[in-house]
Amino acid sequence: MSNDLTQDALAYHAEPVPGKISVELTTSAETPQDLALAYSPGVAEPCRAIAAEKDAAYLYTGKGNLVAVISNGTAVLGLGNLGPLASKPVMEGKALLFKRFAGINSIDIEVATEDAQEFIETVQRIAGTFGGINLEDIKAPECFEIESALVELCDIPIFHDDQHGTAIVTAAGLLNALEIQGKRLQEAVITCLGAGAAAIACMRLLVSMGARRENIYMLDRRGVIYNGREGVNAYKQEFANHTDKRSLSDAIAGADVFIGLSGANLLSTDMLNSMAEKPVVFACSNPDPEIKPELALATRDDLIIATGRSDYPNQVNNVLGFPFIFRGALDVRASCINEAMKVAAVRALCDLAKEPVTAEVLDVCGLSSLEFGPDYIIPKPMDSRLLTRLAPAVARAAIASGVAGIALPEDYAPVV
Repeated sequence: MSNDLTQDALAYHAEPVPGKISVELTTSAETPQDLALAYSPGVAEPCRAIAAEKDAAYLYTGKGNLVAVISNGTAVLGLGNLGPLASKPVMEGKALLFKRFAGINSIDIEVATEDAQEFIETVQRIAGTFGGINLEDIKAPECFEIESALVELCDIPIFHDDQHGTAIVTAAGLLNALEIQGKRLQEAVITCLGAGAAAIACMRLLVSMGARRENIYMLDRRGVIYNGREGVNAYKQEFANHTDKRSLSDAIAGADVFIGLSGANLLSTDMLNSMAEKPVVFACSNPDPEIKPELALATRDDLIIATGRSDYPNQVNNVLGFPFIFRGALDVRASCINEAMKVAAVRALCDLAKEPVTAEVLDVCGLSSLEFGPDYIIPKPMDSRLLTRLAPAVARAAIASGVAGIALPEDYAPVV
């Protein structure tokens, strides 16, 4: 990172006041009568109503539009285990995005434990305060145990965005890229470099959407995860392949798709050249991708490439998903975010990328034109239509799959 960017980032977080979020009032508090209603004695009435019927909390408190962003700081961005306090800027940033893109109030909570059971118990005890919980920057494999346990223990959406947000946006971009390349997910051979939370969630979602497990080659730091390999945890074992491939060079030869959730500059030009015709490359390591787009495009003129960076086309950015997924889930009081809701979000993202790009998006991005194709496989984060496409799709999927607490009003139109 350049010195200028370092100083700009620090100044952004320090000024005009430290941090990125605050609390504002939603009602009048100017007169003695206001205070009598806001606190004593008037506040007793909603307390009684909620004690009699817990769902009254959605009528008389902000619970229904409040999401907690919770971390223990064990996997902060690409920086590793920085601890809970050092994760706070990221969690505040997530809260900022919830509010900016979906009008959702959000507060960050940093939990000072690396013990999965302690973390689970802490979150379970405070979950009732919120309409939903976004887990963030928790290392694998503990993140799987934590999310699974909390989904069972809590009756509100629990969503580990590093897993499912990444998977949803990746799946949408990949489906569109394969369509442009004249290929189908059902037949695609996929090489996945990385076997952490995001990688496993990505592959799980792709399988649920039609990818064949036997066509997926997943690699960790020790190479291909193959059937019979020792020292493979249960989550990686799910993608152990019956194969004699052992290295990335072996696994990528003839592959249609490369998905990188690993580290910088790990995909060589020789490996890229060994892929099938019209390959798709998702080099999502941040800040430096597995292969730089300039190098990849100079090596293969028939590929489509996406990265996690905003300074290249086709950015795989979780902000395309989580604010709108939670908006839809909250608006029907969903008890969880299930597979049907994730797939609905994928389909909505795919479809939006094929619609004409608005002048608003072109102006914000400084572009004169943009249309569905190799350099535009997924919507831009500043596209205001994301809210009106994804939230209703997710809400309808929640209702159809039986996890919604209320129906959608006929005139439902989510707004920030």
